[in-house]
Amino acid sequence: MLTKAMTGCVIGIDAFCVQVEVDLSPGLPAFNIVGLAEGPVRESRERVRSAIKNCGYGFPSQKITVNLAPADMKKEGSGLDLPIAAAILAASGVISQEILDRFVLIGELSLDGSVKPARGVLPMALAARTWSVHALLVPVQNAKEASVVRGINVHPVSNLPELVECLAGRSEFSTVEFSEQEFFYPGNEAIYEDFEDVIGQDQAKRAMEVAAAGGHNVLMVGPPGSGKTMLAKRLPTILPPLSFEEALETTAIYSVAGLLPADRPIMTARPFCSPHHSISEAGLVGGGTIPRPGQTSLAHNGVLFLDELPEFRKDTLEALRQPLEDGVVTIARAALTLTFPARATLVAAQNPCPCGHFGDIRKACTCQPQQIARYNSRISGPLLDRIDIQIEVPAVPYQELAGARKGACSGDIRKRVVAARAIQTERLKGLKIHCNSQMSSREIRRFCELPSEASRFLESASAKLGLSARAYHRILKIARTIADLEASKVISVRHLAEAVQYRSLDRKKTRLI
Repeated sequence: MLTKAMTGCVIGIDAFCVQVEVDLSPGLPAFNIVGLAEGPVRESRERVRSAIKNCGYGFPSQKITVNLAPADMKKEGSGLDLPIAAAILAASGVISQEILDRFVLIGELSLDGSVKPARGVLPMALAARTWSVHALLVPVQNAKEASVVRGINVHPVSNLPELVECLAGRSEFSTVEFSEQEFFYPGNEAIYEDFEDVIGQDQAKRAMEVAAAGGHNVLMVGPPGSGKTMLAKRLPTILPPLSFEEALETTAIYSVAGLLPADRPIMTARPFCSPHHSISEAGLVGGGTIPRPGQTSLAHNGVLFLDELPEFRKDTLEALRQPLEDGVVTIARAALTLTFPARATLVAAQNPCPCGHFGDIRKACTCQPQQIARYNSRISGPLLDRIDIQIEVPAVPYQELAGARKGACSGDIRKRVVAARAIQTERLKGLKIHCNSQMSSREIRRFCELPSEASRFLESASAKLGLSARAYHRILKIARTIADLEASKVISVRHLAEAVQYRSLDRKKTRLI
């Protein structure tokens, strides 16, 4: 007898439909799974067999063949347990095939028949809307996550007997519904530190405001204890709130990675990722035998903070070039090519030299010139060119620390950032980009036209600093953001002058980096 159940598998962060076909035929008892099943899927034979027996149902003593179609796509993960068990029970006549056809089933089975959570439920729920199904049957722990998707009913399942009773028509499934207001009311974001805690560093705080307003990448250079990490950790507090679409994108990545908090079905705050400098290339940008999102993708729509930048392996840092330029990570394998979204704001920090005190008025540097050059050469010029804002963060004098004068709070800065982003959204409407940092050379020519006086100023600055074409475009985009913060339609000399100040490493003839 042939029966079928519908489920899904995730490849990258996208899901595809999988048809579970079960055939019972005469012969010696056997249980075979075909269709490019990876290790966890092949092991489901023992989980499914034990779960069915321990729930009091008879396990067929026949030859069982399970086919996972399409047969040319790899299937991995434990979420196929539930549909395989349901299809076997349908073949045994325990449940109705007609009712089973209405649902997509996802879930891992415990040996006692309880249904355990699975990875990637949100991407599968998003894809299931196009599969012409009645509803989605998911583990109780994944129900809220799946209910975020509009247009499909979500029914939680806690164990195999509950599934059988409902599919046999003897009881009804409960339904989980998502309320957008439940997770997007004001103040329901993760609490980060406030910018008013940072004493001094007015120029650096202004640079962070510009970075947040235009989505620009930032590099901070300064001695230990100057406040670089404090500034970076507070950047999420001034970024605009996540839109519902951005929250879905971010949640899908965390769902696939298995990092979505159990009490949070959707990400409501922009992520902040701060990997250690010993991280591998696959850990930073993604990859592995079964490609998974890296820290760059986990920071999508948020902040990726790389502290002690020169301490990272050089080949690991060079892997950041594509995501910084294109906003995606492409992982190519012999059998497939995957693309992970990775449009994060990069914030990097480093000391000016190995001992950290080059240029520090409080303490003399003990490094030799060769050591400083070797230290800073770990960061390539092409990578630096992709970092829009490069600023020095000097040590804070004692008088400022003792005075403890509070600066602007994150709430006030965020209001200005949100207003600037609204201007950019209106300007870039229909272009599939959302902020100034994402503009290509075509958009720069269109939206960053300069008056004659401003054009002469930038020409002079480019000649003196020897700017590359990429650095020239970066300055224009930063100036456009500064003008947006002032609600100015025209980029003036003042805006360009401030933008040039944020290219401190270009301004130094004896470059620190």
